[in-house]
Amino acid sequence: MAASSTSRSMESRTGRTKQRYNSKGERLVAGVVPLTEGKDFVLLIQSTRRKGWVLPKGGWEIDEECTEAAAREAWEEAGITVQIDYDLGEIKDARPPKKHSKEKERSLYRFYEATVLSEEEEWPEKEKRERKWFTFADAKELLKDRPELQSALERSTMKR
Repeated sequence: MAASSTSRSMESRTGRTKQRYNSKGERLVAGVVPLTEGKDFVLLIQSTRRKGWVLPKGGWEIDEECTEAAAREAWEEAGITVQIDYDLGEIKDARPPKKHSKEKERSLYRFYEATVLSEEEEWPEKEKRERKWFTFADAKELLKDRPELQSALERSTMKR
């Protein structure tokens, strides 16, 4: 597939007014497993909500294709431009619902394997997030508390 032609904004989209939901009320989330060209390393980003590392992902909005949402999230959260290579399919949210949150909604994730084309110095969430390259084994360990992210990594063609 071609590189994303989405114009890159320095503003992250916020809010959920354009958020897509399916018929079960699940929030639709798009993300990438961003790999080096040789598939030796994966780029993870620091989570803003809790400590630890995650894959770039976020809400799929009604004015974009799922691949565009995934590429936009990669840009906003990690400051990378990507080429979407493969659809890794849907992954159900396996986490238990948050006890003290009014947010009872579940998410349905769709991840894409992507090749990182460039890493920019400035990006929308630079002040909020760190990004770092990891081997498969290190990334799998870092994602152990997020089974949906671990599953996306395992579905990728990254070198083990």
